[in-house]
Amino acid sequence: MNRTRAGERGAAAVEFALVLPILALLLFGIIEFGRGYNAKVTLTHAVREGARALAVGAADPEAVTRDAATSLDGSKLVVTVSTCTPGGTGTVSATYEFTYSVPLLGRGTIDIEAEGVMRCGG
Repeated sequence: MNRTRAGERGAAAVEFALVLPILALLLFGIIEFGRGYNAKVTLTHAVREGARALAVGAADPEAVTRDAATSLDGSKLVVTVSTCTPGGTGTVSATYEFTYSVPLLGRGTIDIEAEGVMRCGG
């Protein structure tokens, strides 16, 4: 027998309507977290490349850092390079302004920072 009570009609639709915003928030939150994590990994790789260029003195460390961060918006990337004396350490730091957008929560920005340090040759 497939009988339903009159009060239970549409209960599944109401439950779905209540759960859908939470599922959407969770889904888009996971996507934005993945984008942010990718930006962090890219920035970390870029400052390592810049620090290596600074340590060996082969090229401009800031340009190397920017070239290694091709998937990031260059206008939101700030690179700082220290001096490198033989026997000491050279540091390349970078900050990236990451913009996220999650439905129901809105938009915002987070500063992602990374630092690469290498011993200078000489």
